[in-house]
Amino acid sequence: MEKEKFMKEALKEAQKAFDKEEVPIGAVIVKDGKIIARAHNLKEIKKDTTEHAEIRAIKKASKKINAWRLNECELYTTLEPCPMCAGAIVQARIKKIYIGTMDEKTGACGSILNLLKDYKFNHNVEIEYNILGTECKEILQKFFKQLRNK
Repeated sequence: MEKEKFMKEALKEAQKAFDKEEVPIGAVIVKDGKIIARAHNLKEIKKDTTEHAEIRAIKKASKKINAWRLNECELYTTLEPCPMCAGAIVQARIKKIYIGTMDEKTGACGSILNLLKDYKFNHNVEIEYNILGTECKEILQKFFKQLRNK
């Protein structure tokens, strides 16, 4: 299925973050059935709070299509976006997001709050949950277990 195929690509990005000792979150942006941007977390390496996978992917996609409006695009992310990323998703006019696993601590697309559905912004984003949820959750659990053991 297409959803799983693209989430596997986001998981590859999460693995890149894991290998760099970053929280393993990956994101890809798809337009017309093709990946136009891919990214993973780089907060620690860049020493920059905004270097989340989703923000980085949005910037790359905007550069690729030379537009800030990504209204024909879908975003696949391994972890439910935080408030900053959810806001960027609304601002970028992304059509739909696919979420791997939920973030019960800082999630802003259904866990703690839902910036994409509970507010009357000028753009609505469709959401689909639990795409390869087990795999997305496992990479995060493995990362934090290794971190605790250090």
